[in-house]
Amino acid sequence: MSVETAQQYLADRAATVSQKTLDLDRQAMQMHLGVRLDVVKSERETHLSTRSYTAAQVERIASAQSERNSLATRIAHCAGLRAHELLTIRPTEERPSSGHREWSAERFTGREGERYTVEGKGGLVREVLLSMELAQQLEATRLDEPREVTDREVHYTQHYDLAGGQAWSQSFTAASQRELSFSNGAHGLRHSYAQERMEELQLRGVNYEEAKGIVAQEVGHFDKDTTEAYLR
Repeated sequence: MSVETAQQYLADRAATVSQKTLDLDRQAMQMHLGVRLDVVKSERETHLSTRSYTAAQVERIASAQSERNSLATRIAHCAGLRAHELLTIRPTEERPSSGHREWSAERFTGREGERYTVEGKGGLVREVLLSMELAQQLEATRLDEPREVTDREVHYTQHYDLAGGQAWSQSFTAASQRELSFSNGAHGLRHSYAQERMEELQLRGVNYEEAKGIVAQEVGHFDKDTTEAYLR
């Protein structure tokens, strides 16, 4: 087992197991490999307490935010991004996806747009797809020089003046409360993305199990069963 494989295993497990179980797994693999592995936060508690938003609800939330936060919300919904991944987005020609994984050729079937990459859990760099309209809006925020930002004590190099991380997540929750009188948290956008993609793929004749595997890769996991956590 390589360090990269161990980190991806933990990232996949994060969707389905508790923080305690995840920490025990990490500690066991650290002993086996003789190296320290990055701490991965469990998403299970978040998954159990969040539900998806409809496209109309997302639009209402985005419309209630500042222009900068609004664009981040629309991009996160379009591409199924985690909050911190918004800070890492780059064109594919500047940073390709991780080469140590085998990517499905069926990713993004049924959608058109521009491909970018983001860095997710475990350092996995994956391709994401933005609509042409959102890609154009994103490019309008391109920074002349990259800048260093810190979110939750993690340092990122940002190439666009795009909201992300905890500050954007808090803005999203506040806007959702104002507009909808409830909030499922920004993570609910990943639920929305997964459910929309499952429906799109199956309407194009992809069977349920294959669709789960494709969607898992699109949201940054490789275990297709993690997709189930997003389908509530």
